[in-house]
Amino acid sequence: MELHEGEVTLRPIRARDQREWQEVSRRNRDWLRRWEATVPPGPAGHAAGPRPTYRQMVRFLRGEASAGRMLPFVVLYKGQLVGQLTVGGITWGSMCSANVGYWIDEAVAGRGIMPTAVALSVNYCFRTLGLHRIEVCIRPENRPSRRVVEKLGFRSEGIRPRYLHIDGDWRDHMVYALTDEEVPEGMLERWRAISSGREPGN
Repeated sequence: MELHEGEVTLRPIRARDQREWQEVSRRNRDWLRRWEATVPPGPAGHAAGPRPTYRQMVRFLRGEASAGRMLPFVVLYKGQLVGQLTVGGITWGSMCSANVGYWIDEAVAGRGIMPTAVALSVNYCFRTLGLHRIEVCIRPENRPSRRVVEKLGFRSEGIRPRYLHIDGDWRDHMVYALTDEEVPEGMLERWRAISSGREPGN
């Protein structure tokens, strides 16, 4: 399953993306380090285990996808891998919700690629999967990521103190959320309107 809008594509991550994914990650190591999830020390100060290899990561993500709990995408721009977007924590029953996380190559940041990718994923979650709520949690200091969801009209729901272990410590996160009813025109149509200067819904 692939999602397309203009020059932006979301498609499932795969093992053969390893070389390209690692190259983009390597070039952006300093830029992304402040926002990367880390594993806290174990009981009594025991060190966390080694980071998973790329193939271990892909196996885990694909396994979660097969179980219906995750949608692990890479972001392509003009056919080139420029980032990653993951719809995770997919929950059904009385909740019907998920969360979205993402990163992008600094070299192409600011071109509307990630708002387009988030709009594609949210549109799919609401219109195809039938989810009701999408949540994005972002460190308050990460203004570029906050701008992505703010452009798309996500609501701020406040701060979750020491919510996730990021860059070696527990960090506060701002919570942004959106429900299906808040975008009756569809998230992709909303983003098309915003990016063309129209009022959403018109």
